Amino acid sequence: MANITCRFAEENDCALILDFIKGLAQYEKMLDQVIATEDILREWIFEKHKAEVLFICEDGTEVGFALFFHNFSTFLGRAGIYLEDLYVLPERRGLGYGKALLKWLAQIAVERGCGRLEWACLDWNQPSIDFYLSLGAEPMDEWTVYRMAGKTLSDFAK
Repeated sequence: MANITCRFAEENDCALILDFIKGLAQYEKMLDQVIATEDILREWIFEKHKAEVLFICEDGTEVGFALFFHNFSTFLGRAGIYLEDLYVLPERRGLGYGKALLKWLAQIAVERGCGRLEWACLDWNQPSIDFYLSLGAEPMDEWTVYRMAGKTLSDFAK
C-alpha cells in the first residue's frame, strides 16, 4: 500500500460522501433506492450529528469510506458503534483498505469505551462475508433484522 491515511469527513465532503454511497448502492444492486442528497447528508451528519464518516486515502485521494453511528447495548450498559456502510473503490479492493478502515473504526470504538462494533451484510455478498470472517467477526445468525420505513413507518406512527 502506498501512503495511506484516514480522516474524518468535513461538511464540504458531502458530494464525495454521496458518490461513495451511490457506488455502494450500485454494487449492492440498490441504486434506485438512494434518495439521499448532499443537503440531506449535510443536515443529518454535520448539523444534527447523527452519523460520522471516515475516509481512507491513498496519496491524499479518497479510495474508500465508512459511515457509522453510536447505538446502545442495554446488556452491556454502554454505547457501541454500528457501521452502516463500508465501501472501497472497485479498483482498490483486495489491497487492505477495507481492513485498515475497520481497524481504525475498532480503535475509535476502544478509545470511546464502546462495548462492540457491529454491522450487517447482505446474505449474497460472499466476498464481504469471507472478509469479515477472516477478521474474526462473528455472524449473528440467531437474530433477524426488522425494518419499518416509508409509508409503513408513517402509517404506523399515526
